[in-house]
Amino acid sequence: MISSFMGLETAKRGLSTSQGALYTTGNNVANANTLGYSRQRVNLVQTSGFPTVGLNSPRVAGQIGTGVAAETVQRIRDSFLDAQYRTQSNKIGYYGAMSESLTKMEGVMNEPTDSGLAATMEKFWNSLQGLTANAENSGAREVVASTGVMVADTLNYYYNSLTNVQTDIGNQINVKANEINTLISSIDQLNQQISKVEPHGYIPNDLYDKRDVLVDNLSQLVSIKVNNVIPADYGRASDVATGLYNIELMQEDGSSFVPPINLVSVNQTGMVGTSKVEVSHDKTGMVDGLKFGSKTLTDYNFSGELSGLINSFGYKKADGTIGGAYPDMLKKLDNMTAAFVNEFNAIHKQGYALGDDNTSTLNFFELEPGKSAAQSIKVNGEIIKDPTKIAAGGKSGGASGDNENAKLLADLKKKAFSEYSTKGQNSDELTGSFDTYYSGIIGKLGVDSQSAQKNLSNSVVLAASVNQNRESVSSVSLDEEMTDMIKFQQAYNASARMMTMMDEMLDKIINGMGTVGR
Repeated sequence: MISSFMGLETAKRGLSTSQGALYTTGNNVANANTLGYSRQRVNLVQTSGFPTVGLNSPRVAGQIGTGVAAETVQRIRDSFLDAQYRTQSNKIGYYGAMSESLTKMEGVMNEPTDSGLAATMEKFWNSLQGLTANAENSGAREVVASTGVMVADTLNYYYNSLTNVQTDIGNQINVKANEINTLISSIDQLNQQISKVEPHGYIPNDLYDKRDVLVDNLSQLVSIKVNNVIPADYGRASDVATGLYNIELMQEDGSSFVPPINLVSVNQTGMVGTSKVEVSHDKTGMVDGLKFGSKTLTDYNFSGELSGLINSFGYKKADGTIGGAYPDMLKKLDNMTAAFVNEFNAIHKQGYALGDDNTSTLNFFELEPGKSAAQSIKVNGEIIKDPTKIAAGGKSGGASGDNENAKLLADLKKKAFSEYSTKGQNSDELTGSFDTYYSGIIGKLGVDSQSAQKNLSNSVVLAASVNQNRESVSSVSLDEEMTDMIKFQQAYNASARMMTMMDEMLDKIINGMGTVGR
């Protein structure tokens, strides 16, 4: 026979479950604007029917439902959308770093403007043309000397400004490495907290959300893969647990390094630890290795903001050569300047200064030994003091109207770099004249910068689209929560009314059915 009090228990379960669902709804509403919060849902299940199968089970027509129970409080999250978002976030980090670095480089080069090197060189070539028209004119000679100083100062400014920006980028690399270490340490701590909760059958949704926010931030810095690991001793918790995060550093194409590099390591027995990131530099300041725990990475073919900064700042390749946007630009400026100075000085020393019976022994431009050509180029101090020493003539004594050497100097504008001018430089790289070579440098910089900005823009759009889809799944909709609130409130009221009705029935049986024995 079924107990008369069975209905009270069923109603009580309904009250308790509806109350828990209302608490969860209230928690969703309270965290509607909390960063990284994923809405939660109570999964309701029927409790086991009565009676159960057994020798002494009461003989009734069939099993009767015993009510409802809250099985789990589940956070609504789509791991596939998380992985997509982190992929796009990683690209944003890489192209954002590259775009910012190249934009700063464009700002230094300042082309095309009236103050850029191209315009300054044009003034210098024009001053040489003016000297060919009147080789004896002191004013024309002073203009050549002063515009030569402008050329030297511009190249000095370019080199020093680029190296200053490069130094700032190098400092950012160290900052980002420390940020990565902080993130993986925090993720590891959350893993440890989660490992203490999940084995008891609970679901720490708040810890899951905090951990996912950190993983999102980490994905922008380096390319990663997240693997869920549920230790073997979790028992019944494995059915409901999200598990611990094992985070692996991935190559740019999405494949694993050999051997694999884990930033946060977890296995079936629980936590193993983390791999701190350390950046090493060679004697020239270039990045020559990234150390992850006991493993050193010298091939930087991963993506993310850290990779973008390294590819901008400069790094030593496996073959010992230097790669990177800034070292490449500085090298090109240096080679171009050295080749130009060598060629210009060689022609200048073949000519005659005004009133001199011997060929000039003076270099028009000077370079400081041991320093970069672009960094140290300057006009010979003797020529600045006495412009008559400019070797414009092609004959002894620099006779009146003699401008033969000035013409040769002016013709350098159209002349290709010669074997002499490229001696000690990369002659395969130095092709064309000074102007065409420099135009090529600026053109490539513009293309690279535009490409980085375009890729960044595309990644931002894709990330926003993926995040919108992710938010549509995980974020709190106040309209939906209000609907659920009304639904669970009415369920609670109905259960309360059921309990009141059962109370009235029992009161009738106990107190209203008369007495016995009168």
